[in-house]
Amino acid sequence: MSDHISGPRALAEPIADITDVYAFPSPQRPGRLVLVMNTLPFAQPGDHFSDGLIYRFRLRQLTARAGGGPRLFDIAEREVTVDVVFDEPDAEGPHAQDGVVRTSGGVSQSFRAGERSGGSTDPLRVFAGVRWDPFFMDAPAALKTIATGELSFAQPGTIFLDGKNVLSIVVELDVATLVGADVALVGVIAETLTRGRLNVRIERVGRPEVKNLMLAPKQFDQVNRDLEIRDLYNMEDGFHLAEGYKGAYRARLDANLAFWDGLDGKADWSVDESGAHALRGVMLDDFLVVDVSKPYAERGTFFEIERALMNGEAHRTCGGRALNDDVMDTIFTLLVTAGLGPAISDGVDGASMPASTSFPYLADPNPEPPVPPAHI
Repeated sequence: MSDHISGPRALAEPIADITDVYAFPSPQRPGRLVLVMNTLPFAQPGDHFSDGLIYRFRLRQLTARAGGGPRLFDIAEREVTVDVVFDEPDAEGPHAQDGVVRTSGGVSQSFRAGERSGGSTDPLRVFAGVRWDPFFMDAPAALKTIATGELSFAQPGTIFLDGKNVLSIVVELDVATLVGADVALVGVIAETLTRGRLNVRIERVGRPEVKNLMLAPKQFDQVNRDLEIRDLYNMEDGFHLAEGYKGAYRARLDANLAFWDGLDGKADWSVDESGAHALRGVMLDDFLVVDVSKPYAERGTFFEIERALMNGEAHRTCGGRALNDDVMDTIFTLLVTAGLGPAISDGVDGASMPASTSFPYLADPNPEPPVPPAHI
């Protein structure tokens, strides 16, 4: 799941479906930030990127707020964008497709799909191609938990359709050159948009599982029980939500966050007199938070910056999201126990083909990926 098939439009147009977003300091090149956008769930070895889409990363400087919530960051108005676009595939082979990555500051790099582009001194380097899907989670067990109201994770768990592929875009950029020499905290969002004179946002992703676990379930929401909310949410600017549907997002999050919190038989998160769950505002600021001044770490960084701020402490790691980090255990523990009780594990601790610490990081694609069930 993570962000796989996160709404009716993503199901109808899977080429534009962002399955996951990762952001982390380069393991080998200090001062570089790695951005990863995975798209097209269940990609096949010969699939291509769309020449009708803009694959966009958006970066904004963040300033931590004192006091721990309900919102944790002030968001700068200045934005750095990194756009990746592709030509129509040619006839030279199954992966023959040219692309260009461009930043809002005017830096660009041409590349060929499947090839690593950019040298050691370039401010940008990029890879795009079919890769093994690095996301790991026991998705059926999570869905069973929602359906039954009881934690349903087995030990060990099973990765849903393990061996599936995605279309992956990996961009590594020089922070000082392209973002700013004095920048530490950065918010990261990935989007797919229509390409042309009118750019319509189709999907956007920040943190994993906000849509599929925290916004998708309808049955607990007494205000908007019949509303499929994810397509509306996908169209929003993740750095500045419009006022029109904020009430619907708040009601859905309050209901679903309370559901997850109650699975251990007690409420670990506070709810104020208006019914606002303590995590609501934090989750509505739906972007990855990376400290680009800190070194890469393999695990334990996801949500660490946010959690430290909520506890009134200094953060210790780079935050963001690394490819091998077990973010689902972090999310389940955060939602169910607020970190006050035993860790909640889905029984899956790593991918069967882990990512490496060398560019482009993701494992080679599965030449014979599983076929998804007909109902997906």
